[in-house]
Amino acid sequence: MTQLPTPPLTDPSVGRGRRMLWPAVAAAGAAGFALVAHVLNPYEGGNYPTCPWLALTGTYCPGCGTLRATHSLTEGNVVEALQRNPLTVAAFVLMTLGFIRWARRQWRGEQRMTAAPAWLLYGLFWVIMAFWIGRNIPGWTWLSPV
Repeated sequence: MTQLPTPPLTDPSVGRGRRMLWPAVAAAGAAGFALVAHVLNPYEGGNYPTCPWLALTGTYCPGCGTLRATHSLTEGNVVEALQRNPLTVAAFVLMTLGFIRWARRQWRGEQRMTAAPAWLLYGLFWVIMAFWIGRNIPGWTWLSPV
């Protein structure tokens, strides 16, 4: 029986600077988003358009409050960010950890990461759906972004 050769953990033909290009682009994009959310205060009217879902249905979507949560995080106010959209704060933490892992693997020249397992993606979907429903239950103002 013939075994397939295992690919090397590193690719010496690609330089470190070239491998770090996409992590640098992603970090610049995230910093740009944070800067805009910090400078253009979402608490002041007219800086951002109204959420289309909220305007059409009168209910909050899972993303409602994301700009206000991001603005609060850029000012160092974690409690207020959690009040605006706790799912956004959790997503930022997970995305930061994923970015660090990705950048470290790129720095070392290791193989690409595999996609997330299906159970994790389905679980994430159902968490978002439960959050969406929960924040629109009358009386559950602790999940509303207002």
